Amino acid sequence: MQNTSGQYDAMMEICRELFQKKMGDYGSAWRILRLPSLTDQIFIKAQRIRGLQENKVRKVDEDERSEFIGIINYSIMALIQLEKGVAEQPDLSTKEAIQLYEKHAAATKALMENKNHDYGEAWRDMRVSSLTDLILQKLLRVKQIENNKGKTSVSEGVDANYQDMVNYAVFALIHLKS
Repeated sequence: MQNTSGQYDAMMEICRELFQKKMGDYGSAWRILRLPSLTDQIFIKAQRIRGLQENKVRKVDEDERSEFIGIINYSIMALIQLEKGVAEQPDLSTKEAIQLYEKHAAATKALMENKNHDYGEAWRDMRVSSLTDLILQKLLRVKQIENNKGKTSVSEGVDANYQDMVNYAVFALIHLKS
């Protein structure tokens, strides 16, 4: 079996470092974003990835990798917003934001490890395009839950969907690095 935990940590370290650098540039301005706004930002990233996968011509010189990193970071921001609520003004220091980031990243990795055990690392045989489609499906589910004012009758909540999006995006990054 390959070193999924180590590969996962390496990808998440890249994401965390970018998050930290952006905190240095912008502070916690993202704290004013409501969950549907974060969901829409993730949706834009996922749609762009799908377009990159389907279109032969690229007019912006960025690849899928940077968009998957964006999905991961925006999803973790959403998990933080779920925990703390939306702020009226930026209210987190870089240190506080990183602590929250790491807390939610660790919980999301724990979920991945449990599912990965049960599914036998099936993601390793998946295509990056399929992981993109799964992220888009999760986004449509989150949008529907948001439209239902957060209520579900038998389904998992938005937090689990954000965590799944992080994990699918990390798997895609691992595939793209291979």
